[in-house]
Amino acid sequence: MPTPGVDMLLAIDMGNTQTAMGLFDGDELVQSWRMPTDRSYTADEIHVRLMGFFKMYGLSLDTVDAIAFVGVVPQLSREWHAVADRIAADAIVIGPQTAAVTKLRAARPQAVGADRVANAVAAETFYGAPAIVVDFGTATNIDVIDEDGYYIGGAIAPGIRISMDALAARAAKLASVPLEAPEHAIGRDTEECIKVGAVVGAAAMAEGLVARMKRELGREDATVIATGGLASIVADSTDAFDIVDGQLTIKGICEIYRRMQKLGVKQGHKSSTPDVTAPQTFAKPIPQN
Repeated sequence: MPTPGVDMLLAIDMGNTQTAMGLFDGDELVQSWRMPTDRSYTADEIHVRLMGFFKMYGLSLDTVDAIAFVGVVPQLSREWHAVADRIAADAIVIGPQTAAVTKLRAARPQAVGADRVANAVAAETFYGAPAIVVDFGTATNIDVIDEDGYYIGGAIAPGIRISMDALAARAAKLASVPLEAPEHAIGRDTEECIKVGAVVGAAAMAEGLVARMKRELGREDATVIATGGLASIVADSTDAFDIVDGQLTIKGICEIYRRMQKLGVKQGHKSSTPDVTAPQTFAKPIPQN
């Protein structure tokens, strides 16, 4: 049952390949799901899928007060807004308009991806600063948070699946293989060699970039957090990560939404957007496991 007086939030991380969802009762993550990101989905199809997910765990979609999301697919953002309308929930898009509750020192803050902003907020809130987040998704994003808790930049590289798909498409004799961590760093056959190149290669890239970023940051003690749909697979091939948190992005979305509530900012299709541009300082809530 929802906690009285506390908004139930559905946080959505809409990536190019997968959409991660988390239902929060206050700061508590009640349940999480993943589904493919299909650009052909209509509001009807998204609504039906959501009802199925909620029913699976004895939950009601009618209890959702707000949907907050980050996304890279504009046409699906419109469909999610339509779903929010149907269930009488506010729709909040994490982005430049939420700058009042985020801390960015990038060269072009308005161009920083919303998922990266959410990761930075969650890393600083739940694990402290300085921190480095390695997000293994369609692309592999590495985000750096300085000792003051500000996002300052990072790196973007092709994701593991993109690399494997390109290899299978361009190399006639190299078939697609299951994406899983190999047992050895030296592949014994072609399939294992591809897994080594993809998974251990991604781990080695992360190790190298993280080491360089720590030196440039001047903080060898920076906490390194792995997240994203493939984080657990890569984590088996490296000891570079201090923490593996597959829910980091949706936790960041929830934290941004709660900060907006504290400021009295009510964004979305049901209300106007106040002018809130000054940086804010927020107390850190107790981390949720």
